[in-house]
Amino acid sequence: MGEAVGVVLAAGLGTRVGADGNKAYLPLSGRSMVTWSLHTLSTLPEITRTVLVYRQGERELARDSVASELPDAHVELVEGGQTRHGSEFRVLQYLSADIESGAVDVVAIHDAARPLAGPQLFRTAISVAREFGGALPALPIGGLVRVGAGGLESVADSGALVRVQTPQAFRARELLHAYRCAEADGFEGTDTSSCIERYTDAQVRTIPGDATNLKVTYARDIAVAERLLTAPAGPAESR
Repeated sequence: MGEAVGVVLAAGLGTRVGADGNKAYLPLSGRSMVTWSLHTLSTLPEITRTVLVYRQGERELARDSVASELPDAHVELVEGGQTRHGSEFRVLQYLSADIESGAVDVVAIHDAARPLAGPQLFRTAISVAREFGGALPALPIGGLVRVGAGGLESVADSGALVRVQTPQAFRARELLHAYRCAEADGFEGTDTSSCIERYTDAQVRTIPGDATNLKVTYARDIAVAERLLTAPAGPAESR
C-alpha cells in the first residue's frame, strides 16, 4: 500500500465573502482559514504528505502563513492554475512521479474554504477511495419546492438529491490518468469526481457528509464557522 497525500486548494479568490484578497487567509478563531485544514491533515497518521495549492503571486503569503501558524508542520507548496481544474492538474503533475511509482496511491483534495472538516471525514474518504476508487462526502437535500402553474409544489423525490462536500479522495493513478485525458481533450470538470467518472471505471462512492462542514462563501459564514470552531464539542476531534 502506498501513501495518502492530502491536498488543500487555496488558489481561488472568493469575491462573494467580501474579502480584500484571497479569503483562504482570512483570520478565523486565531489562525488563517486555510491553516485549519492544513493542521488537520498534518496531524493525521493516515496522511503522509500535505500539499497546499496557492494562487499565482501568493507563494510568500502561503509560506509565511504556514511557517508562523504551523511551525512544526511540513507542508509542500504548489502554484495553482487559473481554474479549480487547472489547480488540481498542476498538483497531480507535481505528484506524478510518486503516483506512477506507486509510492502515492490515494490523493484527497479539499477546499480551503471548508475549515471544519474533521479527521474522521478524511479517514473515511481515504479508506473508501482505496477500496472502491473514489469517495465524496454528501448530505441529502430536503424541503425542495418547484414553482408550477398552480404555485409551489413539493418535490417528492428530493431525497435523491445531495449536496456534495470535500474532501474528495481518489486512487491516485486513476485520478492522474483522468486529468491527463481531460487535458488532451480540453475538458474541464465542475469538480474532481466529474473528471474521474468521465475517463475511468473507478467506482466513486458517496460517504456521509458532515452538517458542520460548511463552506465559507459569504461574510455571514465566517461568524458561523468561528462559533463552531470554538464550541466545546466541536466537529473536529483533534483540534
